[in-house]
Amino acid sequence: MTERNQTAITEFLLQGLPIESEQKNLFYALFLAMYLTTVLGNLLIIFLIRLDSQLHTPMYLFLSNLSFSDLCFSSVTMPKLLQNMQSQVPSIPYAGCLTQMYFFLYFGSMESFLLVAMAYDRYVAICFPLHYTTIMSPKLCLSLVALSWGLTTLHAMLHTLLMARLCFCASNVIPHFFCDMSALLKLSCSDTRVNDIVIFIMGGLNVIIPFLLIITSYAQIVMSILKFPSARGISKAFSTCGSHLAVVSLFYGTVIGLYLCPSADNSTVKEMAMAMMYTVVTPMLNPFIYSLRNRDIKGALGRVFSKRNLLFLYDGKT
Repeated sequence: MTERNQTAITEFLLQGLPIESEQKNLFYALFLAMYLTTVLGNLLIIFLIRLDSQLHTPMYLFLSNLSFSDLCFSSVTMPKLLQNMQSQVPSIPYAGCLTQMYFFLYFGSMESFLLVAMAYDRYVAICFPLHYTTIMSPKLCLSLVALSWGLTTLHAMLHTLLMARLCFCASNVIPHFFCDMSALLKLSCSDTRVNDIVIFIMGGLNVIIPFLLIITSYAQIVMSILKFPSARGISKAFSTCGSHLAVVSLFYGTVIGLYLCPSADNSTVKEMAMAMMYTVVTPMLNPFIYSLRNRDIKGALGRVFSKRNLLFLYDGKT
């Protein structure tokens, strides 16, 4: 009865980043440039893999999905942040807030599962090179991608449905630049124990278990290299796994820094800073990591642009 008598909240106010008013234009230009770089960089990776037949391999199938996920992940929060930085009333409707939370969880979890699939691909390539094409069949690769998309759908839907059942009757100000799940739970006047339990369980399934699987894969890779130590083998393994290890370190380093190393002082500021890392910086850096450290991507870039130049010259002559 008490919950029915309480006023239902129809929209939330996003407090945004703690930026001084005279610095807003500078940060707006910075964030806009970072977002455009993220979009263009990930689109470039996707198009290169699509256009170059030499990149039609399991590793680059996973990478194209990772780039698409990074592109969408950044697009969930950044356009709204940029809009609110230019708005006098940075509001978001209740339904829009839940939608943003759903896609944030969806594409955030997607990266974790895709990184596991990529680690398994590297494990098979180095530990079982002669059986690689047999093990990493197109059917298995598509199944791993479909499984990643399916698991993230269930994960995001579960949290969103549990959030939708809660009542928000006090403050509607979210101390964040997007509809963060933990911030919404703090605003709720309902019992959130079920939500907290599910977050704890699903956090293990979506973060800890994938991280352990990746560590196990690389432990097997290291053991395989040590059995037949050679400068060429180590160099090949490093070139094969270097980009993936860099992305794994960046992604899980941010997650561990945010959730496993909490600080009492300025926790809200720290949460927003770390959220900027994995929603903006990480998706922006991933294409550069794979482009700069990957000879296949560099080669594909040269081949695609050389084809375009040849077509342009041919059209010009005709």
